[in-house]
Amino acid sequence: MTEYKQEQDMEIEALEAILMDEFKEIHSSESGLNTSNRCFQITVIPQDDDLEESAIPPVQLALVFSHTENYPDEAPLLDVKSIQGIHVSDLTILKEKLEQEASENLGMAMIYTLVSSAKDWLSEHYGQDDAADLAEEEAAKEDEVIVPHGEPVTLETFLAWRERFEAELALERAKLMPDSALTVTKEKKLTGRQWFESGRARGTVVTADQESEEEDDEDIDFEDEDFEDDEEDMLEHYLAEKSDSSAPSSRT
Repeated sequence: MTEYKQEQDMEIEALEAILMDEFKEIHSSESGLNTSNRCFQITVIPQDDDLEESAIPPVQLALVFSHTENYPDEAPLLDVKSIQGIHVSDLTILKEKLEQEASENLGMAMIYTLVSSAKDWLSEHYGQDDAADLAEEEAAKEDEVIVPHGEPVTLETFLAWRERFEAELALERAKLMPDSALTVTKEKKLTGRQWFESGRARGTVVTADQESEEEDDEDIDFEDEDFEDDEEDMLEHYLAEKSDSSAPSSRT
């Protein structure tokens, strides 16, 4: 075992003892570093004495590193990733800052020093006040209501809708009327039509006495299909009546 390798292993043991759950080894393919050596990740949060231990920190940073062959006489491979709430532009700034500090601390184990520097930087840029503002901003985005954009409502479209609504309402009311009320109206209208079609239309003369006797003797059977208007006919009839009744008022 070379001197560099021994010093690197000692640093890893010290970091595991100090950082505990915040320190873990990861596969090189997960690190984002161009190396096949052992890679490690340290979870960094802002230094905040007021933050309770059980509370979830508003921002979290992953500091990823790997020892180079001649570390600590040369800088380690470094990368920073956002676990929660850190802007990409800030990650670039922080990485440059840590790489600069690494070059200034060559010749000595420096990973814990870089972790402390990252904590201070997070506290400065993502302190309690900034974190609260960030949390409020994210909450506002979640509560934002997306209003669907459909066809704009105009006076003409509203009036047309109201006409249809009133017609449908009248149709529903007609369905609830007793059958006797509808039958009387149908029979009166159809008796006149029958008289017209069977009498005057054929050029025959029917006296009042004959008509009375025929009505008394004959049992007139009207088929349902001749008198039942479908819902569309009722709706069109209602709209036509509404249009005729509203015409004089619109001209005034």
